[in-house]
Amino acid sequence: MNASTQLEISELYKLHKNWLNHFLQKRLNCSHKAADLVQDTYLRILINGTPPPKEYARQYLAKIAKGLLIDQYRRWRVEQAYLASLQELPEQFVSSPESQQEVIETLLYLDRLLYNLSSKARQAFLLRRIDGLSYSEISTQLNVSVSSVEKYIAKALQTCALVKLQGH
Repeated sequence: MNASTQLEISELYKLHKNWLNHFLQKRLNCSHKAADLVQDTYLRILINGTPPPKEYARQYLAKIAKGLLIDQYRRWRVEQAYLASLQELPEQFVSSPESQQEVIETLLYLDRLLYNLSSKARQAFLLRRIDGLSYSEISTQLNVSVSSVEKYIAKALQTCALVKLQGH
């Protein structure tokens, strides 16, 4: 990143950090979480290396911050579902906090992966892999043809295979 871009991002931060902090505090009701998300927002801009045009700075910052809020909520939702499922297990089957964190990270990765699929493909894949339904049962539940279910599952498996090939 060149010095000019660094200066633009620094100016962006100085001009808008208080506004962004207030924007996030209204949504989070927590000044500490808001401050963390302000930093994460600017970190995204630094990593990207492209500051927004000055006339769109607040819209750009708000868009990034809202995306981070959504990511944070999705993470919380996945963590809560996993922790709730642990409550159902006998104590001897509950893993260490480190293992739990690894499982949460894996679940979050899978959540992001499945999120990129269409709603029907995601539902079909989960009904097949988690609930063990047949293609015919899935087609009835989703009110689609069996051939559509085949396509949805193929797309989901293709997505999973591509990710595996890329080493993730």
